[in-house]
Amino acid sequence: MTYHHLSREERYQIFALLKEGLTHSQIAGNLGRHKATISREIARNSGLRGYRPRQASLLAEERSTNSRNARRIEPSDWLSAEAYLKSQWSPEQIAAEVPMSHETIYRHIYADKAQGGDLYKHLRCQKKRRKRYAGGRDRRGQIMGRRPISERPSHIEKRRQIGHWEGDTVIGKRHKQAIVSLVERKSGYAVLAKVTNKTASLVSNAIIDRLKPIKMNVKTLTYDNGKEFADHAIIDQALGSIAYFADPYSSWQRGSNENLNGLIRQYIPKSRPLETVTHTELAKIESLLNNRPRKRLGYKTPQDVFTKSLKSVALRM
Repeated sequence: MTYHHLSREERYQIFALLKEGLTHSQIAGNLGRHKATISREIARNSGLRGYRPRQASLLAEERSTNSRNARRIEPSDWLSAEAYLKSQWSPEQIAAEVPMSHETIYRHIYADKAQGGDLYKHLRCQKKRRKRYAGGRDRRGQIMGRRPISERPSHIEKRRQIGHWEGDTVIGKRHKQAIVSLVERKSGYAVLAKVTNKTASLVSNAIIDRLKPIKMNVKTLTYDNGKEFADHAIIDQALGSIAYFADPYSSWQRGSNENLNGLIRQYIPKSRPLETVTHTELAKIESLLNNRPRKRLGYKTPQDVFTKSLKSVALRM
């Protein structure tokens, strides 16, 4: 199996999971990496203040630059890389198509920025996300029949089987309207729907409407603790699924969904009222996300992986 260097995003995930108190083995499981890779990364790239993702990336870049195997990159390769970047491909996805590392692409982007260029504006993540803490207390009330994630079968964590989903909502400006975001854990396949209000009734109807055509590939749904998911039992009855809820303020337990929401915000920033987002535009965003190659899928697309699973189910029926 070909080894791929840790990406910038993975280093930020390592930092966040270390702050959560996870062990190297648990972090490796979350990232789909070998424990030795995580341990080596933390040992080699930690400083006096511990492991910090930006510092870790800089140290890794320095070692790569000083490597005797460093190669000259052709101008045509840079043109290709910039074209992919302007199509909202990440540096990791570009590196799978163009003969250069993702760290080299990041260096090129920030060097361009220092010279007044605008390549950095095409990066899908441009600022750190701040996490809200509340001392472990859930202030949003209790959801009737809530089944905690601790009861979810452990094999689901390994992402080996299609059919296990995560669900959340992306809230509009001034808390008007919302986008229901659903993502299948193994394939990363995304399903999006817009609701005019974040009520349990509207959210549950949207989930049922979008997932019912593929209900044979909906086994479980893991939500956060928002009251908009209070009708989870109705969803389960319609889809034949089982609902679970992450622990309060433990967003890393729904890492796929958190990542999806971040990708959505690159197209629909918080400053934009959701009333201006049409269903056609949302469908286009969904298609763009599902047809991007993903590193963890061996650079296949979520659409490819999920469609293959649908065909497999059809053959067994």
